Amino acid sequence: MTARSLDGLVMAPVEDQAPGQVGTRTRFTYHEQDGVIWASYAGGDVVRGELVGSRDGDVLDFRYVQLKTDGGTASGHCESRIEELPDGRIRLRESWEWESRPGRGTSVVEQVTS
Repeated sequence: MTARSLDGLVMAPVEDQAPGQVGTRTRFTYHEQDGVIWASYAGGDVVRGELVGSRDGDVLDFRYVQLKTDGGTASGHCESRIEELPDGRIRLRESWEWESRPGRGTSVVEQVTS
């Protein structure tokens, strides 16, 4: 079953990544229309970030770019699987890889309700 729209949802990582990357203080505001997804994000070590991509069922495929507090930029690719939590919130299980530098990993972000 396909999860509901991400449009207007605010998401946050459930744990910090390495310094200079997104973390629990980072907030993503998602938008979705006709299979296109995009989000702006900021917080923690990220001054500003943008992502854009597509949704096919419960899978998101997108590219991201961000400006860090140290003035550096970084970009990469991510594939996320959408899950609905028992309380009705949305979780994204992400597999990502930097394209601007070496490195890859996984992360989890969840809908913030407050």
